[in-house]
Amino acid sequence: MPLYLSRFSYTPETWARLIGHPEDRTKAGQSYIESVGGKLHGFWYAFGRHDGYCLWEAPDNVSMAAVALAISGGGALSSFETTVLLTVEETLDALRKAESVQYRPPGA
Repeated sequence: MPLYLSRFSYTPETWARLIGHPEDRTKAGQSYIESVGGKLHGFWYAFGRHDGYCLWEAPDNVSMAAVALAISGGGALSSFETTVLLTVEETLDALRKAESVQYRPPGA
C-alpha cells in the first residue's frame, strides 16, 4: 500500500481547546485511516512551520484523499498537506520511464 506524509497546523482555537482539555489525537488519526482500510504508522508534533506530522498507509490515493478531506473539513486545522511517498524502487521505475517521455521546454 502507498505511504503518505501529512503536515498539519491547528487553528489557535484548537490549541486553546487542547490546552483546556489535553487529548492524545493519535487514536483519532488511527480511526480515520483505518476506516478506509489503511494504517497509521506515526503521529508527531513539531516546532516550526507545521504543528504536526502523520505517516499513513492507505489502499490508494482516493482513500487517502477521503481521509484528508474529512479532516480538512472538520474546521480544527489551519492547514493540511499530504505528500505521496515513493519507494526507491518506484522512483527507479519512474526514472527509467522518464527517458521515453518526449519533453519539450516552453518556447523551444
